[in-house]
Parts: sequence; structure tokens; C-alpha cells
Amino acid sequence: MQIAFRILAHTPIWAFILLAYLIWQGVQALRPRTQAVWRMLIVPLVFFGMGLSRLVLARDHTLEPLLAWFAALAVFAALGLFNGPRLLAVDRPNGTVTRPGSIGPLLRNVTVFSLQYGVAVATAMKLEPHAAVAIIGHAVSGASASYFSGWAIALWRAYRNFDRGQNTGSSNRS
Repeated sequence: MQIAFRILAHTPIWAFILLAYLIWQGVQALRPRTQAVWRMLIVPLVFFGMGLSRLVLARDHTLEPLLAWFAALAVFAALGLFNGPRLLAVDRPNGTVTRPGSIGPLLRNVTVFSLQYGVAVATAMKLEPHAAVAIIGHAVSGASASYFSGWAIALWRAYRNFDRGQNTGSSNRS
């Protein structure tokens, strides 16, 4: 219990603010909603930046963690493309889209935040020199960066192709 308290006490305030924002966004996504396309890109940009930062700022550039980052990149980019947002309507003059309600964004945001937080805690506790921690940390970061890159590309494609009848909005994916 003392370790958990110390971890929370040393967590930067911005992490709690980010978690609150992600939960708020996820709760908002439970209902159908119309929003600006640029607002839909805030969460993907945050997680892309978090995922890329581990690769760029890594102290140890051994082969195994880098391979884990790139392996996760390959797998999760495809998953992000496949799981991209479903659109019910597109208003290009106003730059807005309407999406169906789904629990997917809430679950995804909290899960990815929790994984990234766990990696940050392991790094702060100086556990990263252990090969398994470094590999897992890089895999989580690569997965985060690539999933949200794929998701953003899927959003762009769905937005661009909406009038061509390629988006039915019938799926509840996020």
C-alpha cells in the first residue's frame, strides 16, 4: 500500500488531468454525437506522442526493445485501420462528423492510458534496464503510436469516402 501511495504521490498532475479528459471523452462517446473532425484527433495525437516519445527518448537502444516497438507498430497499425471510427454523417462545409454511440473509446482510452502509465511507473522505478521491462515498454509504446496512427488514417478515409457509400455507420466500433 505504501508503494502505491508513493507512486500516486509522485505522479505529475498532468497525468491525472489527462486521465480525467480521456474518461470524459469516453463517456461522451457513449451517445451518438456530432463533433469537429479536428477534435476527434486530439486523443490520437496525445497517444501517438506518448508512444513515439519512448522510441525517441530511450536511453538504451538495444535490438530487442526496438524490434518490439516495430513489431507492435506493424500489428497495431493494421488494427487501428480496421477499427477506425464509423461515421453516420459528414458535414464537410462545417468540418463535422456524426458518430454512433459506443463504449469502445472509453475502454480503449482507459486501457491505453493504464498501459502507458504502467510503463512510466516501471521506468521511474528504474526497472527499465531489465530486458523484459524494456521490451514490454517499447511494445506498448509502439502499439500506442501505431494504433492511433492507423485510426487517424481510417478516420481520414471514412471522411473522404463517406459520400461514396463506403460507410454505413451500422457498426458500433469506435
